[in-house]
Amino acid sequence: MKFPRKSIKLGLTTALVSLGLSTAAMAQDYDWPRLLVIGTPGTSSGSFASTNGWGPTLQKETGTTVRIVPEDSEPMRYKRLTDREDIAISSLSASEMAIQTEGVGGYASAKPMPQRILWHHNDTPWGFVVAGDSDLQTLGDIAKGGVRVTSGVFSPAIVTAITKALPAFVGLTPEEAEEKITFVPASSYGENCRSVVEGKSDVAYCSPISSVLSEMEGAPGGIRWLAMDPENKEGWNGYLNYRPMTIPTKISLGVKTAQGVDSMTSNFVYAVSETADVDFAYNMAKWLHQSHDAYKGSHALAARMSVDLFREYLDSNPIPVHEGTVKYLREIGQWTDEDDAWNNAAVEQMDQWIAARQAGMKEAMEQGVQINFENEAFLEIMAKHTAGLMVFRSRL
Repeated sequence: MKFPRKSIKLGLTTALVSLGLSTAAMAQDYDWPRLLVIGTPGTSSGSFASTNGWGPTLQKETGTTVRIVPEDSEPMRYKRLTDREDIAISSLSASEMAIQTEGVGGYASAKPMPQRILWHHNDTPWGFVVAGDSDLQTLGDIAKGGVRVTSGVFSPAIVTAITKALPAFVGLTPEEAEEKITFVPASSYGENCRSVVEGKSDVAYCSPISSVLSEMEGAPGGIRWLAMDPENKEGWNGYLNYRPMTIPTKISLGVKTAQGVDSMTSNFVYAVSETADVDFAYNMAKWLHQSHDAYKGSHALAARMSVDLFREYLDSNPIPVHEGTVKYLREIGQWTDEDDAWNNAAVEQMDQWIAARQAGMKEAMEQGVQINFENEAFLEIMAKHTAGLMVFRSRL
């Protein structure tokens, strides 16, 4: 089943009115698909909840039947979008989209297929938090040594951020970090964050939208956040060497102590297959923008889907945007010739990864090597074909 297409035209304006569609939807003059399937992470995720927030509005205004499908398995959602094509849109983190393209980990044996960004979904801010009475005033103070930093061993991504990316930001090599920083293990996210108000650590890596941070703000002495200077290009380049899809940002979401602090964000996007119809992508982008006021109150994360936040995200985004979305953004003055330059480069970069991985799989099949991400012989072939390719990395 291919998406998105529509086999039956809705017909005259009177018929549209009888279906209860808005005049704004009628003015779009577009035949929406009869069924629009959107894949998200599981039912407990903000992505699922927020998509269920705006989906009914889209259905009401356009007449398309919107079905939100929770699919916890990222590889399966990727396959359903690009290969099986039984979902039209997928909600995922931009970093996940990058590693899907690059064939990292379990994706090494997944069928390489290109994707495009349709729209910005939400942004999750992250930062480095300390107790309110901490002697640490800047991140640079960590480089002086004698500092305890919590390492959330429950999450490989957090371990990388703490033991490699943070030291690089403050000018320390991993070896120097081992000498100057005491890494305090934490077995859960809550333990990780609370460590600074419980006196077990000096610095923790947390998201200010987490409920535990509200609790920590009320602790004796409160909490503070250490800013990541956006002008520190050397520090940011070092950080991105280990966390390449992080986006520098000024925090505008979450607990009060974090508001206005220069830090970083991890962004979720809505993705479509590279082959998605241009008119569909154009009209989805148009609806997501023009109807934002109608659905932004349906969920806190839906409020992060404004064109202004999308435009801000595009200033750092390294992933290609679908040409239908580009067409609409250019039409409303939110896309420039400079955007064409980086987007064309991103398309070429993705094409290079897809072609290299396809060639690697072809060689593996010809040699009778099992295509499996746990097969070292297969991984060696893939590494040979992808050698020298640049990983996707936020643009500073």
